[in-house]
Amino acid sequence: MENNKKVSRAAGAVGGMTLVSRVFGMLRDLVIAMQFGSSAAADAFFVAFRIPNMQRKILGEGAVSAAFIPIFSDLLNTKGEKSAWEMTANLLNILFVLLATLTLAMVIFTPAVITVFAPGFIDDPEKFALTVKLTRWMAPYLIFIGLAAFCMGILNTFNVFALPAAAPVLLNLCMIGGALFIAPMMEEPILGLAIGVLAGGVLQLLVQLPATIRKGLRFVGSFKIKHPDIVRIGKLMVPIIFGLAVYEINMLVDTLLASLLPGGSISYLYYGNRLVQLPLGVFGVALGVAILPMLSQQAAKKDFPELIKTVGFGIRLILFITVPATVGLIVLRFPIVNTLWERGEFLRVSTDGTAIALLYYSIGLCAFAGIKVIAPAFYSLQDTKTPVRVGVWSMLLNIALNLLLMGPLQHGGLALATSLSALFNVLLLIFFLRKRLGLMGGRKIMVSTLKLALSSTLMGILIYACNLAWFDPMAALGMKVVVVMGSIFLGVLCFGVFSYLLKNEELAFFLDLLKKRLGKA
Repeated sequence: MENNKKVSRAAGAVGGMTLVSRVFGMLRDLVIAMQFGSSAAADAFFVAFRIPNMQRKILGEGAVSAAFIPIFSDLLNTKGEKSAWEMTANLLNILFVLLATLTLAMVIFTPAVITVFAPGFIDDPEKFALTVKLTRWMAPYLIFIGLAAFCMGILNTFNVFALPAAAPVLLNLCMIGGALFIAPMMEEPILGLAIGVLAGGVLQLLVQLPATIRKGLRFVGSFKIKHPDIVRIGKLMVPIIFGLAVYEINMLVDTLLASLLPGGSISYLYYGNRLVQLPLGVFGVALGVAILPMLSQQAAKKDFPELIKTVGFGIRLILFITVPATVGLIVLRFPIVNTLWERGEFLRVSTDGTAIALLYYSIGLCAFAGIKVIAPAFYSLQDTKTPVRVGVWSMLLNIALNLLLMGPLQHGGLALATSLSALFNVLLLIFFLRKRLGLMGGRKIMVSTLKLALSSTLMGILIYACNLAWFDPMAALGMKVVVVMGSIFLGVLCFGVFSYLLKNEELAFFLDLLKKRLGKA
């Protein structure tokens, strides 16, 4: 129980800061939608931004931490702090050289990269040239976000979660500033967004570096690439990057195929995915970040019974959040998109297209979040082969489903394929983890899921009725905000009441934690 409380507190810190970041992210998307809508320039930017944003998600939300934390924890337990920090300083130098090399390669080979990521742009030379220019502007972002992710891994090891989780707010603020203040001064206004991305990467590193140094990081001239601990981290990191990148690769495949569909399809997928990323980032990613240090410590001590309990608790917790969130996003998809973005260059056709993408992405929300929680269990055991193998299978399934569904469902088929392949991914991960560790409280998870399904269904009926009775897409913005927020509030209240009546253990856990916090306050 104490471990569960530690994980919950850490996840709460990460989730709170991530929520702030995602709110600013929604504001950022609101500004982008008003300024550029679903135009050709917007499509070009979203393709170009997909590359550094994918790197941010892979490095900043998993790969560096997943490889570094287990080895660092093991060194602290076996060889002491001096050995752990010597390895860390050496790794910093190696990481910087690798990131700089990758950035240079990205700048040189940008046309080839864009040809692979968006082949549909080849027939439009102006859009293709703009995408290349934007990608080159944002290429150095990889260096700064990679080093920022390294700092995050160190801070998380010492149970410092809030600061690294808050750093992405700076990216959103810089992009908003780029769209509002730099873009109007540029001959090609969309370049203002690219400059904002680069500035955001610099600031994310600068705000974390002082805290990392205070924890013990020192800059030395060591560059021992064959050091045994560096080799261990390298062997872990390469497959981890691929394992965590499966979702992002699936999104890239969606972008590639969407470039072959009617104009605006890429933008619809981007905006729809952004809405799914809100609960995913606040809860799924937050819990994944918080749970990895705990699992790594348990694995280092060979305390596998506690590790199994922690994983089982993580699965139940993520389902408690994502099941009602899925129902809410599906039922309120049109009102949310209409309220957030339908103004300026974002027309009704854009709202309808984005709502379709949101519908099909929402189906996979539980799976997207589940992967963030279950994959760290393998990484804590220093098993990277299983997630990679499962990831390859799910990626191949995604490609096959894309080709099958994009004809009848257009961009909606691409979103649905991503969701279905994620469900396949998470189910296989659970199967292999259970095979390795034994029973993980499957009966308890099933009972909890059935209660969640009933509570969420009743919640969905209520908010559907509210939407049908009160929401008017032509009403003033203030009225639409009141109706949407009111529907969400009533939905949460309804879900809480029915969960209480059904005696859901996760709700009881949260209420108990809240009482103790209020008591301390």
